[in-house]
Amino acid sequence: MLLANGGMLPHYLPLEGGQKVSPRKKGVKQGAMIFLLGVLLVPILATFTSFAPGRLGNMFEFFTVVSALLCFTGGPLRMLFAALFEEGAPTRQFVVPSSYAQPAIPPPQAARVSALPSASINPAGQWRPRPQTAEILEPPSVTDHTTRLLDKSDPEGE
Repeated sequence: MLLANGGMLPHYLPLEGGQKVSPRKKGVKQGAMIFLLGVLLVPILATFTSFAPGRLGNMFEFFTVVSALLCFTGGPLRMLFAALFEEGAPTRQFVVPSSYAQPAIPPPQAARVSALPSASINPAGQWRPRPQTAEILEPPSVTDHTTRLLDKSDPEGE
């Protein structure tokens, strides 16, 4: 948004006809109200069921079950339907202030400028290759000192 407006924050115009609530927002509110109605209604009807005698108790029990099903499943389903399928709020219109002029973009240059110096300034031939350390000295063997003892002749033993 800032890049599109040259670094300036846009000024929003008010929506036509005042602030209208979108159908999506209305549906979500309706679903929340149905759910909250169930939070209040089901415990009240359950209390009446426990205190009502006979047929009246059965009637309250039926209404408790029906209201629980309608409110606790219908409320979230109404919110889901509104969020997925109903229209959202109209987008706001914004205006770039007329006092600000966008900076002119320079035309592209014909020659490509490199960030590296030319090859004559920084030749690669000045670098020495890495020495081969394996050719300098052979590693000593673990058994060298014992074989030297066998090569020596024992003057007393002959």
